[in-house]
Amino acid sequence: MAVPKRKMSRSNTRHRRAQWKASTPELAPIHVDGVEYQVPRRLVRAYERGLLPLPGKS
Repeated sequence: MAVPKRKMSRSNTRHRRAQWKASTPELAPIHVDGVEYQVPRRLVRAYERGLLPLPGKS
């Protein structure tokens, strides 16, 4: 594991962390019971098989 040779300042640490951004998931349309839903592409099969509750339904 890499170990820093010197202590990193609080300012530098926070500037580095501030650059990280989460990306929005790529949505894919699916049709279940004649209704179209937008769901993350990697979860399409789980929604089609009924393993996850559909968005907007409780």
